Amino acid sequence: MASSRDRQRKLARAKLDRQLARRAAATRRRRQIQAGVGVFLVLALVVAGSAWALGAFDSEPEQKTAAQDTCVWTPQDATANTNLKDVGMPATKDLPTEGTRAMTVTTNQGAPITAELNLANSPCAAASVAHLASRSFYDNTACHEITAEGALRCGDPSGTGLGGPTYSFYDEDVPTAPSASPAPGQPSTYPKGTVAMISNPPGNNGSQFLIFFKDFTTAEPKYPVIGKVTGGLDVVEKIGALPTVDNGTGAQVKPKSDVVIQSLTVGEPVTGAAPSPSSASAPASSPSAG
Repeated sequence: MASSRDRQRKLARAKLDRQLARRAAATRRRRQIQAGVGVFLVLALVVAGSAWALGAFDSEPEQKTAAQDTCVWTPQDATANTNLKDVGMPATKDLPTEGTRAMTVTTNQGAPITAELNLANSPCAAASVAHLASRSFYDNTACHEITAEGALRCGDPSGTGLGGPTYSFYDEDVPTAPSASPAPGQPSTYPKGTVAMISNPPGNNGSQFLIFFKDFTTAEPKYPVIGKVTGGLDVVEKIGALPTVDNGTGAQVKPKSDVVIQSLTVGEPVTGAAPSPSSASAPASSPSAG
């Protein structure tokens, strides 16, 4: 009997030892897990702190996107209109859209005529004129009309009213039509000294432009303003007073004496100064490609 009790005690002791061993192993595993989690949290805090110090949590930087086109140039077929002259197209991107550019027109009629092109209101027209000027497009061309509305029409190398470059562009700064009952003292649609594009059909601008030598008001403005004369307006008025003859279509609009643009140049953009006030609209005359 004693040996039986001894055996039971040994079995109970062995069972207890196994239980204690399992508990000790479980405790070790729990401590290892807790230690691992602690190390992970420390590392995470170190990484987060480093990222914060380097500005990773600052506002998201602006995404760089491809430059958007400022202007769109529509190709024109020189085989369909032989009055067109190919001198390439202006750039479409990164064009100035603030400030002004100085345009200087030297003619055979006196001192140079200077104008201010408005880059904010007419960036594409200014870019086109600057491009054409850089290609000597306007040099030694005639101002082929003195319109009934009081403007000098220039910019067509063919002198037909159908000439221009091998591209066109849309209208920009077309004036608002005056009210049916304009208030006394209301400005003209196109004040004297206004520089505007002219094309046929409207909205198909190319190279031709108008310089008004007297005020002109119309109920249907269709000529986009691109700038205003800043000097030599007396020369424009002198040209406007020249007698006119038939231009071959029955219209008495051709200057009897040749009016030749000897050179036309456009300066670099100038920002920081507001453009001189300008209005818009232009005269109706014979057809034009722009």
